[in-house]
Amino acid sequence: MLAIIGCGNTNRSDDGVGVVVAHRLRALLDRLPRQARMPVRILDAGTDGMAVMFAARGAESLIIVDAAQTGSEPGAVFEVPGHALEAPPRESYNLHDFRWDHALYAGRRIYGEAFPCDVMVYLVEAASLELGLTLSPPVAAAADRVVDKIMARIAGRTEAGHADATTDDGDASPASRNGGHRSKSRVP
Repeated sequence: MLAIIGCGNTNRSDDGVGVVVAHRLRALLDRLPRQARMPVRILDAGTDGMAVMFAARGAESLIIVDAAQTGSEPGAVFEVPGHALEAPPRESYNLHDFRWDHALYAGRRIYGEAFPCDVMVYLVEAASLELGLTLSPPVAAAADRVVDKIMARIAGRTEAGHADATTDDGDASPASRNGGHRSKSRVP
């Protein structure tokens, strides 16, 4: 099974790109005939790093989509192997500080072989992380490109003999999705 997890805060403009991609993928997969689908679990994790860790458990492959601030051109898309972004969580009493990069690190140690080794992270360079409900034009275009790349990967896996897609409606709670700003990942 392939797990696709969109991360970000939809109340902070381009920070919501991962969530937007997850919702678009869910809509596209729901339109496919059942026999043309493969096992896929899609999750809008919002800003809930723990949800990422739990949703990835048992998946064969994992794709994470999130915004980044690296100083690159807005809308640039970085495809980074998950192992390059794993980071141990800092000591904190606040679960909001537990991000998806910490989930990759902790999940691999906690779940061992039940945690996917095949992890790809799509990071989209944000133009704005200010309060707002829409993506900027360059990030909206990048979201379309990321959806196309992931759908191509799904199509390739379907041709390899997978069937029966499922989607997970396990959206993060509005409190975790919309609560506060978190630092964005930096591409190494």
